[in-house]
Amino acid sequence: MNTTTQKKEALSAKHTVFPLLLLLVCPAATFVFWHTNVYLDGSFLKLGQLMKQEGAFTTIYNICAPYFFGTAKGWAIIGVFAAFELILMKIVPGKKFYGPITPAGNVPVYKANGVFAYLITLFVFCLCAFQFNLFSPAIIYDNFGGILGALNIFSLFFCLFLLVKGLIAPSSTDSGSSHNIIFDYYWGMELYPRLFGFDLKMFTNCRFGMMSWPIILISFAAKQSELYGISNSMLVSVGIQLVYISKFFLWETGYLRSIDIMHDRAGYYICWGCLVWVPGVYTSPTLYLVNHPNHLSNGLAIFIFVAGVTFVMINYFADRQRQKVRETNGQCKVWGKKPELTLANYVTEKGESKQNLLLSSGWWGISRHFHYIPEILAAFFWSVPALFDNFFPYFYVVFLIILLVNRSFRDEQRCAQKYGKDWNTYCGKVPYKLIPHVI
Repeated sequence: MNTTTQKKEALSAKHTVFPLLLLLVCPAATFVFWHTNVYLDGSFLKLGQLMKQEGAFTTIYNICAPYFFGTAKGWAIIGVFAAFELILMKIVPGKKFYGPITPAGNVPVYKANGVFAYLITLFVFCLCAFQFNLFSPAIIYDNFGGILGALNIFSLFFCLFLLVKGLIAPSSTDSGSSHNIIFDYYWGMELYPRLFGFDLKMFTNCRFGMMSWPIILISFAAKQSELYGISNSMLVSVGIQLVYISKFFLWETGYLRSIDIMHDRAGYYICWGCLVWVPGVYTSPTLYLVNHPNHLSNGLAIFIFVAGVTFVMINYFADRQRQKVRETNGQCKVWGKKPELTLANYVTEKGESKQNLLLSSGWWGISRHFHYIPEILAAFFWSVPALFDNFFPYFYVVFLIILLVNRSFRDEQRCAQKYGKDWNTYCGKVPYKLIPHVI
């Protein structure tokens, strides 16, 4: 087999086979994870036994069929939530924020009102559920199957809409087709699609996926309290995650400069992932805890909480450190010293010469993608209150490791192409990709 044939086969796998596999597997997987948690004691072993008895495809069909198209209440819940978040995006005040220049030379514009929208969302949910009793605080847990079905169907059609929009009415010149419809649906056509003044990727990633996460956590905790009384393991897990999510919205303008926004187009990979995978899988350790109310010793509970919050804050300080260097053009201190920088030159698709500052001191002198390490450790510590009776609570941690390691490799490849020899200079200063002396 010659080199050209090998390259074509690799490209076909990357652009067709792998995306198609994710398109077929992931929607069903979200239902299977939910069902396993709620009805099979969170045990993959029991799931395997059920599949052995009934057959794998029959089991998956029986799990998915009742909820695949959602329920009336599930559709109502996501409809009200989406409308509420869209209204907050529009009416909550915030400073104008400019994103990084795109490959085609465009500069996205946002309203930085994430913190206020986040606080309003939590306040309104808690007020309506706990104070006015307009609905049960456990409403999301009680209807989670129907919610996942509604989210899945909406998201699949939403991604189809993004594909068609990118073909006939792109919002900017940062768009284009690979001429492979499967990959275009999976990866997306547009980098920054907008509709009626709303940035659609900001909505899916920040104001739906991330904003739904804390509401789901509160609902799961309320359900455990209703069934068994609240456990300190639930309080520790939810507490760490709420700190993490609060950190996210405090740093939202920094996230809008991350690879998710700057490089990943608006398609199934990022939009379906944020609309379905985040609510369905990122919350799975807490869903497991609902029916596993472990009561940890006070010392252990305090240790886990402090460790989890510490890693969340390290992740924040690392991201903020790099953001501050770029905001001040390097005119700042990093750990009390002048920052060590590499001036990286690149050229946009329009032929314009630009520069970026690459930080190689402080947290960023440890490794080139150091911030992924505390993020993974934080996820471990909000999962570990579930203890070790089952693997299920740690599925998210394993997924996160795979996701972030893959992202680091993609980012390395993109930066090497973008910055050329300047990237090699930077790598000479910071030789490790993730873990010093390991990788």
